[in-house]
Amino acid sequence: MSFVNCEVKDKIAVITINRPEALNALNSQVLDDLGAAFDSIDVNAVRAVVLTGAGDKSFVAGADIGEMSTLSKAEGEAFGKKGNDVFRKIEEFPIPVIAAVNGFALGGGCEISMSCDIRICSENAMFGQPEVGLGITPGFGGTQRLARLIGAGMAKQLIYTARNIKADEAYRIGLVNAVYPQEELLAAAEKMASQIAANAPIAVRACKKAINDGLQTDIDAALVIEEKLFGSCFESEDQREGMANFLRKKDDPNKVKVVNFQNK
Repeated sequence: MSFVNCEVKDKIAVITINRPEALNALNSQVLDDLGAAFDSIDVNAVRAVVLTGAGDKSFVAGADIGEMSTLSKAEGEAFGKKGNDVFRKIEEFPIPVIAAVNGFALGGGCEISMSCDIRICSENAMFGQPEVGLGITPGFGGTQRLARLIGAGMAKQLIYTARNIKADEAYRIGLVNAVYPQEELLAAAEKMASQIAANAPIAVRACKKAINDGLQTDIDAALVIEEKLFGSCFESEDQREGMANFLRKKDDPNKVKVVNFQNK
């Protein structure tokens, strides 16, 4: 994985797109390396993932225009599918993924951030879907995920105008969850990942699946999805110990202990 680094520490994986000389732009090799990085993660040992970009200027500045500029129609469609396959892998990854957006998140950079569960960004972050200014559409899910996240009207405005927005506006429209000073961003992402990792992993995975699957259907079908995933948590060691500890605390606060959830 020459363009992607993966470091695991304390049940958290930090994946860094490492092509700073090109502002971490996504070419075919970067996409292949990203897919391999996620495939390499042991989801029984890791409970949350942080995705970021190398350097302090750019998360991902977009797809590699040099590579795209000579593509035929068929090759363009294939390149779109390659990106979509990797981004769906991230979106459907069984454990939560936090995007720590440090700088430019344009085109494919905005799209990959939207495939993550949670987005936080630095004060110098810049988001946008500038593709129509290049004579193309967003190709890695931008027309679909942006509308789902911030509403069709705002998504159409940003995509049709190809206008980039700064961190404060991204926060205002709900594209990101929080904005941090550049030097605090990665620590904030890792802290959030640690908070997730401290909870029962079976339950966290079930919550992710319930939200993602439920959003693709009507409310009645979504509630059935939730009921089944709710039920799947019972009879696990995590559920038994988590509830037992709550009851111990209720009966005698001195008996409470830190629960070490085991993913069982």
